[in-house]
Parts: sequence; C-alpha cells; structure tokens
Amino acid sequence: MLASIEQKLLFALVYQKSYPVQSIMGELFGMGQSQANEWIHNLLPILKQTLDDLGYEPERDPKKFKKSEQDQKDASDSIIDGTERRRQRPKEAKKQALHYSGKKKIHSDKNVIIVTAKKKRVSYLSQTYPGKMHDKKVADTEQISYPKHITLHKDTGFQGYEPKVRKTYQPKKSLARKT
Repeated sequence: MLASIEQKLLFALVYQKSYPVQSIMGELFGMGQSQANEWIHNLLPILKQTLDDLGYEPERDPKKFKKSEQDQKDASDSIIDGTERRRQRPKEAKKQALHYSGKKKIHSDKNVIIVTAKKKRVSYLSQTYPGKMHDKKVADTEQISYPKHITLHKDTGFQGYEPKVRKTYQPKKSLARKT
C-alpha cells in the first residue's frame, strides 16, 4: 500500500501523468479500485496545494499571466506548445468526433502550455479542450495576456499566432520531399 510519503507522491504523479482508470491504479499499487479512488481524492488536493505553496503551480487564468510573469527573469525566453492526453473513447458519436485527434489517431484532451526555456518551468496551463481542436485555436480562445519582454518560441501548430510580445520565433516547414 502507500506507507511512505514517496509512495504517495509516486501514486499522485503516476495518476496525473497517465490518467489511467482507477482499477489500473489499484493494480499498479496493490489495492482495490475503491481504495485507489480514495487515495486520488485525498492526495491530489495536497499535491496541488504544495505546488502552489512552493510557487510551482502554473498560472491558469490567461488574463493574469502577464502580471504573474512580469518580474520573472527566466520568462524572457518562453516556449508555447500544445499537449494532448489520451482519454477513454467516448460512447456518444458526437463526443467521439470532438475528442478524436486525427494527428495523433487517438481520442484525447488538449491543453496549451507555456514553459520558460531557461529553467523549464511551466508558467501557464490553459483550460482543457477536446483533442480535435488545433493548438492555435486553443491559444486564440484563451486570449492569453503576455508580458511585453517575452520572446516566444512556437512550432508550426501556431502558424499565424502573433501575440504582442517582444519577438516570436517559428521554424520554417521543411522543404524535404518524401521519396
């Protein structure tokens, strides 16, 4: 079971990273589904509060991002990217279509994150959107307010996304042809 603080932390992090069904969590950690459910509901609020107390919890409000990063020295070079998490295939056909990511060929949920390049600190985490939604559309919907001093690196999923920052960098699409 979860006797030590290390085991409890591992349990919470595995759940957050993989988001498996509770019966799988129970199997992985030697307990039943109901006990896994209880641990999840007890440990996740503690993890969230601890990250917040240590100043590691990312900003979730797009309007407050500018203020929260204004005085952060490591924020001058930041990276924006979309991230997808696999989810169970919805039973309803409409929800299936909404959550199906054609790019990844899975049903997923999507968030946009902003990370500082220097310290690799996650400084912003968007709300969760269906996997079908494109990265740029999520960023546009969020209407993130940026500090002016940021240089923002972005991939081709953000083509045309030009927030008011010092500078944006985006790699050019490869001209290499498939043979």
